[in-house]
Amino acid sequence: MGAPVTYELDEGLATITMDDGKVNVLSPEMLGSLNTALDRAAADSAVVVLTGRPGVFSAGFDLGVLTGGGLGAADMLRAGFELAERLLSFPTPVVIACPGHAIAMGVFVLLSGDYRIGITGNHKIVANEVAIGLTMPETAIEICRQRLAPSYFNRAVINAETFSSENAVAAGFLDLVVPSAQLMAAARGVAAALAMLNMRAHAATKLRTRAQALTAIRAAIEVDDAAMRASL
Repeated sequence: MGAPVTYELDEGLATITMDDGKVNVLSPEMLGSLNTALDRAAADSAVVVLTGRPGVFSAGFDLGVLTGGGLGAADMLRAGFELAERLLSFPTPVVIACPGHAIAMGVFVLLSGDYRIGITGNHKIVANEVAIGLTMPETAIEICRQRLAPSYFNRAVINAETFSSENAVAAGFLDLVVPSAQLMAAARGVAAALAMLNMRAHAATKLRTRAQALTAIRAAIEVDDAAMRASL
């Protein structure tokens, strides 16, 4: 398997595709490759479409690294949450084309796009930390809080409820659901429309609108990181 992330630039649109051949775990390698791709998109002043491989956007953190503990796990968690914070404050629009399952950290990345499109079908969208015996990190709670509908927030975070693509729109995980064959065309269409915005005004308004959420997320990253490293 080659690089887990590919970058394609076409007329001001950067398509960033995650594909590790399996379930797109957010390993240190994947996170590093995503940041490299975002560096390129920023340098190209491109609108971003972030997507995964057929059937899966991302199943979350690499559990092998996570259960291994130590500095590797701590560094990976911090990098994952910093990626979400980066997407939420990215200077150009970020469209996420979710081609299937989004689980745990995959959901938190999904919640960090400016416009999120999913597909019809039996796909799971779930923050499953509580279901697998993990207390939800402070950062994950703040990422969910800033995007999920209030009536669904507790169900998603405290109850680890699994959502289908269709009810994920009402919950706030997605903005639109289309048939799988139309996913990339729909994502590119939204991206092309967003490319017509004034990018300076977009970036400034994004930061102003999300100022409270970003402040809370940055503070939570430090709390989670300190707690993780204190447990080593």
